[in-house]
Amino acid sequence: MILVANGSLLTGDPALPWLDRGGVVVDDDGLIREAGPEGKLKKAYPGARYIDARGGVIMPGFVNLHHHCYSAFARGLSMKGYRPAGFLQILEGMWWRLDRAMTLEDVYHSAAVTFLECVRAGVTTVFDHHASYGAIQGSLSEVSRAADRLGLRACLCYEVSDRDGEEKCTQAIEENLRFLREAARRKDEMRHGMMGMHAAFTLSDRTLERCVEALPPAAGCHIHVAEGLDDARHSLQTYGKPVVRRLRDRGVLGRKTIAAHSIHLNWEEVQLLRETDTMVVHNPQSNMGNAVGCANIPEYVKAGVTVGLGTDGYTSDMLESCKAAGVLAKHHSQDPGAGAEIPGLLFQSNAAMANRYFKTPLGVLKAGAAGDIIVVDYHPFTPMDGGNAGGHLLFGACGRDVTTTIVAGKVLMEDRVFPGLDTQKLLADARQQARDLWRRLNG
Repeated sequence: MILVANGSLLTGDPALPWLDRGGVVVDDDGLIREAGPEGKLKKAYPGARYIDARGGVIMPGFVNLHHHCYSAFARGLSMKGYRPAGFLQILEGMWWRLDRAMTLEDVYHSAAVTFLECVRAGVTTVFDHHASYGAIQGSLSEVSRAADRLGLRACLCYEVSDRDGEEKCTQAIEENLRFLREAARRKDEMRHGMMGMHAAFTLSDRTLERCVEALPPAAGCHIHVAEGLDDARHSLQTYGKPVVRRLRDRGVLGRKTIAAHSIHLNWEEVQLLRETDTMVVHNPQSNMGNAVGCANIPEYVKAGVTVGLGTDGYTSDMLESCKAAGVLAKHHSQDPGAGAEIPGLLFQSNAAMANRYFKTPLGVLKAGAAGDIIVVDYHPFTPMDGGNAGGHLLFGACGRDVTTTIVAGKVLMEDRVFPGLDTQKLLADARQQARDLWRRLNG
C-alpha cells in the first residue's frame, strides 16, 4: 500500500475536486483505496509506504491517445536526398523509408525510449499506432514488451496499408489480429489492441472490408483521417465521396474507433463522426510541423463530436500538446477567446475515451479507480484551486516538471529516479541501435 501526500490534490472527481493539503492511497491490487485530507489518511493507513509530494500537485496520470513509438529513431536523423515539398513527400521520403528499414530490435528499442519519455512526462496510458514494414510479424509484441519493461498501460495496433503490396498488407492485418488475441489473454488491464490502418488513400475498399470483417466486436479501428489534403482529394476523385463518408460506408467508424487528425472535413463529415460517436484525436504540434492544416476543434466540440488529444510522435509531453492546441485554436480562428474547451480534452475527454477500452476508471483519483498517479513540481505564485488548476498547469508547468509517476500502484519514477531500471543502459542501447538503423537507411 502506498500513500502519496504532502501536496495539493487535484482529483478529477467532482465530489472532491481539490484539496490544498491532500493525499491518495493505493492498494496492492493497483486500485485507489481513498483520496482525502493528508492528516486523515496518515492516521487511517499508518503502515502505508509514504511518498512525499514536497508541496507539488498530486493528480491523475495523463493519457496520450495517438502516439508513434517507431518514430523515435528519426530524432536527429538526416537522410540522403530528403527535401520534402509537401506532406506526401514527408511520408514517402521519411516515414515509409524508416519503417521499411526497421527490424524487431529497432521496434523494441524505439518503443522503450519513447515509453521512458512518457513516464518522465507523467503519461501513464498510451494508444500507439505502429508501423515497421521491414519487420511486421511479432512487432506489436515487441512494443508491448517495452511497455511492460517501463510499466505503462498501452493500447496497440499495427498500421495496415496497401502501399507495400498485398502480402505485407495481409501480414499487417494478421499482426493486429494476433496481438488482439495476445492482449485478450492478459488479466491485468494493462494492454488492449485495435485494428490499425494507415489512411484511406492507401487503403482499397477491399482492404477496408477485410479489416472490418476480421475485427472482433469489442475492438475498433485506429486510422489517420484527412490529415492532408491529398487524402481528401483522393477520396473524392477515386470514390466520389468524402473520406469520412467512405469510411462510414465501409463500417470503419464507431465508438471504439479513433479517427486521428480529421483536419480537412466538410460539415457532413463532422456530423457523421458525431452520429457514429467516433473518437477524433487532435495532434496540434505534428499538424503544424507537417504544414498540413488545422482541425477546427472548437467547432467539432460544439457539434458534439468526441474529441481528445494526442501527439502523433512529435513529443510525449501532453501538457505541451494541450498548450499548443489552445494557442493554435486562437491563432487559426483569429479569436483570442477561442480554445476554452481545449483543457477539457486533456483533463477529462482523454481518460473517458481511453475508458472505452480500459475498464478500470482512468483520469480520476477516487476509490476504485486506477492507481495511476503523478506528482508535478509546481508551486503557484497566484491562488490555485480546482477551478483554475488546468490553467495553472498549462501556463506554469510542462512534462519535465513531473517528479513521480505511478501506474497501477507500481512506482515507475520517484523524485525522477527509476527504481530497478538502468536508464543509462536503456538509452545507450537505443543509441547503438539507432546508429545501426541510420547506417541501413543511408548505406
